[in-house]
Amino acid sequence: MWYFLYNGLLLIASPIILGILLVKKRCRRGLLERLGLSGSSGPSSLSGFSGSCGFSRLSGWLRTKEPHKPEKRDKPDQPNQPVIWVHAVSLGEAVAVVPLVQELRRRYPQDRLVVSTVTETGREAVEQRLKGVADHCYAPLDFPWVVRRVVRLLNPRLFVFVETELWPNLLRTLHRRGVPCVMINGRLSSRSFEGYRRIRPLMAQVLSHIRLFLMQSERDAMRIIALGADPARVVRVGNLKFDQTVGSGTSLIKDITRAGLDIRDQTPVLVAGSTHPGEEEQILDGYESILAHHPETVLVIAPRHIERASDLDVVVRGRGLAVQRRSEMTDGRSLPPAGAGRVVILDTRGELASVYRHATVAFVGGTLVPVGGHNLLEPALWGKPVLFGPYTDHCEELASLPLEAGAGARIRDGREFGGEAEQLIRDGKRREAMGRAASLVVTENRGALRRSVEFVQGILNSDRTEASQLVRA
Repeated sequence: MWYFLYNGLLLIASPIILGILLVKKRCRRGLLERLGLSGSSGPSSLSGFSGSCGFSRLSGWLRTKEPHKPEKRDKPDQPNQPVIWVHAVSLGEAVAVVPLVQELRRRYPQDRLVVSTVTETGREAVEQRLKGVADHCYAPLDFPWVVRRVVRLLNPRLFVFVETELWPNLLRTLHRRGVPCVMINGRLSSRSFEGYRRIRPLMAQVLSHIRLFLMQSERDAMRIIALGADPARVVRVGNLKFDQTVGSGTSLIKDITRAGLDIRDQTPVLVAGSTHPGEEEQILDGYESILAHHPETVLVIAPRHIERASDLDVVVRGRGLAVQRRSEMTDGRSLPPAGAGRVVILDTRGELASVYRHATVAFVGGTLVPVGGHNLLEPALWGKPVLFGPYTDHCEELASLPLEAGAGARIRDGREFGGEAEQLIRDGKRREAMGRAASLVVTENRGALRRSVEFVQGILNSDRTEASQLVRA
């Protein structure tokens, strides 16, 4: 009954859903893929795909505005090659899952690895960081006829999804085909938990289709059980983000130098990453107060959605501050005069993680406005003190650990940001102590990757054993 009600509401809302996806420019690319339209029929259409699950052969106006040529794999895919499907929603989830996908490639070289995302930033992260390791496709919309087609075309032997992507029709279709589904790095924010609890009967049915829940924290484990998950299938393994690596040699993060940002070696640098409207103004308030004491300080702002870079440019210039767009920087560009104040807008993708390396003090966005926070560990991986606001529901554990270790500080507004950052610029010993504590927090909490891979391997091996026993019988 609950699936009937869900699909009925989904059908009624379908014109609105498709309309929204068509209106939003960043959602147009991949829309045909998300509708399960591959341009040909039958599983064989996937036998030679590269970059975007074979769906990249599609043509039409949805792709003409932003042409994209997927990278080719070093080796051609083989017919009937086993598929492991990993789903990550957007940039943060795609980055978190990189080490796991790399380890799966090492342990299962004979399998085809497919990583699906919903957003364009997620696609770019997959293609940048997993080039030659996994292929990308856009996740199907949760219409029954769409997910049935996509699942049939991909024919995975395992479906792994990151955090809380609970799509009822997709999970039920996979379950009916005997494909084990595993939630990894699972978490439930307070908002998500309350929303799911209102439809608990449906959620209990959806969760019954999942073989294993690998949760980030004890709080997340208790919440998924409260929604109807079998406690015997729920395990706390920790957060995969602690197992991220830094440096271009290991993680394919773009290596950005200070020279590439037109910043002198001894210049204090504030990096505000993944910012949103409403908090950028607060950060600029704090930055202007810092300039009174440290006029050479440079502020690097990386808006969460880079299409907002032009609007942010206008806001910064309106304050009389010099602005440089990272996408427009060229070698040999002259620096603004000392004391003028300079803001660099990071309007390029895939560079923020590397830019944190040059931060004197880092701020992670989505925390001064009620968004819930983004990846607090990216600056900590470089041993940088991290500041963040009060809104950390999406990353509460990641916020509490640096606070307890003395590796970070919670601020309430731009004034406190300016005061805290100015003290850290001035007090090198305190800054270095916080940086060492940040590195220690990361080191002491690693291990989720190893535990998650072992659980996934156990499922793959048990299913393979069962299959071989059936063949012998």
